[in-house]
Amino acid sequence: MTDLIQTTLKDQVLVVRINRPDRKNALTHSMYTALGDAMEQAEADANVRCVLFTGNEECFTAGNDLGDFASGGLSGAFTETPVGRFLFLLANATKPVVAAVNGPAVGIGTTMLLHCDMVFAGSNTGFQMPFASLGLCPEGGSSLLLPSWLGRVRAAELLMLGDTFSAEDAYRLGLINRVCDPAGTEATALETCQRLASQPPAAIRATKKLLSGPTYKELSDTMLAEGELFAERLQSPEAAEAFSAFMQKRKPDFSRFK
Repeated sequence: MTDLIQTTLKDQVLVVRINRPDRKNALTHSMYTALGDAMEQAEADANVRCVLFTGNEECFTAGNDLGDFASGGLSGAFTETPVGRFLFLLANATKPVVAAVNGPAVGIGTTMLLHCDMVFAGSNTGFQMPFASLGLCPEGGSSLLLPSWLGRVRAAELLMLGDTFSAEDAYRLGLINRVCDPAGTEATALETCQRLASQPPAAIRATKKLLSGPTYKELSDTMLAEGELFAERLQSPEAAEAFSAFMQKRKPDFSRFK
């Protein structure tokens, strides 16, 4: 484990904390590797009955570290990349997964929540999926799950315009379980994890399997297609312009692209 991803086993709950506050918890390839390792640990350890993802009171994650991703790391089979491995381990988890979210939850910081069984967000949370604005495309199964849950037009608005939406908006859309005081988000989520850990474990696993089973094949195919296209988009001139503008703190200019 990198110290940027910290794991603690507490009362049969594996707490996985994103810990890079100086960069707003932006995720690098090595951090994705550690997140994948944590998911494998949870699956293999019988003492783990629930997983809790969290950041800190000010930030969940600002998404991918653009500098790290611009340098590559998505070549080859998507499931063998650090990002793909983590996403598939998360989507295929047999034990319940809960998230406690405060502050920015950008890109994967929002899409990974679609694979969690329960999500608690502080009132200071800002969700955003700015993939198209960065010259990229949706990932994490979001192009399938969001239209299925919200309807096509609402999903298109979130994925094409990439605007930030609040915890209250997310609750209204049915994407989170509860809006919390930021100081109590993690405690509320941990209490729920402990309740899940005290439930009959095989019954919980069976319930989780039934909840996700009908869409498993379609979700897997979608995630693979998204991952392949995302890797292509990372090398596109549009993405280069978006990343350059981000680093230079200017508005990107896509007027020359067709």
